[in-house]
Amino acid sequence: MKPDITLPKYLALGYLAVVIGVLTTVSVFLALGWTGERIHATQNGYRGTAMAQIQFPAAERALKAANVVPEALDPASPDGDKATDVYQNVQVLKDLRAEQFGRVMSSITEWVSPDEGCAYCHNVENMADDSLYTKKVARRMLEMTRHINKDWKDHVAATGVTCYTCHKGNPVPANVWFADPGPQKDAGVMATNDGMTHPNKTNASSSLPLDPLSPLLLGKETIRVAGTTGLPAKPYGASIQTTERTYSLMMHMSTSLGVNCTFCHNSRSFSDWDQSTPQRVTAWHGIQMVRDLNTTYLDPLQPVYPPNRLGPLGDAPKVSCATCHQGANKPLLGAQMAKDYPELGGVKAP
Repeated sequence: MKPDITLPKYLALGYLAVVIGVLTTVSVFLALGWTGERIHATQNGYRGTAMAQIQFPAAERALKAANVVPEALDPASPDGDKATDVYQNVQVLKDLRAEQFGRVMSSITEWVSPDEGCAYCHNVENMADDSLYTKKVARRMLEMTRHINKDWKDHVAATGVTCYTCHKGNPVPANVWFADPGPQKDAGVMATNDGMTHPNKTNASSSLPLDPLSPLLLGKETIRVAGTTGLPAKPYGASIQTTERTYSLMMHMSTSLGVNCTFCHNSRSFSDWDQSTPQRVTAWHGIQMVRDLNTTYLDPLQPVYPPNRLGPLGDAPKVSCATCHQGANKPLLGAQMAKDYPELGGVKAP
């Protein structure tokens, strides 16, 4: 004989199921870190084109905390003896006065090696000694920094860069890269699928080629998705492999700057410059700049580094978009550190 369940009992069971469902949903959201903060969007294109950047308050706070700029040292006097008259073996900052030179050295210590101090680059028994590889690398990095601030204003504009932009208190920047050998077959032969379906940090955990940086930010392969000819003929064609590498690089840039595709592109026509944002021009100059830095300054340092500082294929550490930006669409969230350090501007400090 069936039990007598009246309508009120059915309603009570229904209400109980709803309550359990609500409590379960809330518990899941709380377990995932949901705080109830409102996500907001910033429109950076024509209305109705979905060209907006999405911001998560918690992520914004974390990014802000990671980009606190150290207080600048007091300006140095442009008068007095030249650095070359006071210090031995000055090869890069020859235009500076002794006080300016000391200010730069003190700042670099804070920016790059706060724990090791001067001994990270120098033989403290003989500061003019060049026996440490780090000193040779530091010289080249000073030349590179001045080169960026002087000759790449199309990308860095008035913001400029200092050693702190990339290093942030670390002897080795957090986001340097090496050529990636990818997966290897049992016989030791490289896989031949261009590193596809091997998600990693560089390709934003996608199934795209795992190393778009070697051909596109060290080499000068074409960065293109849609060809301009009927067949993939050089120089304006786009093979499938070129397209895949381009998408992989774009994913890398997107995660490096903490933005989505519409920060630079209008998704109705990715290739059309007339429908793109001004940031696309800045990004184009950034790609050219990174190629310049890697081929002129960083890759040639390979013989200077000890084996433990080289990549799995024996190449030197290099830079990408992530090295400077580190998740922010402007390095250090646009803080203009370089204006406080004219000694790094590529010209004689005022």
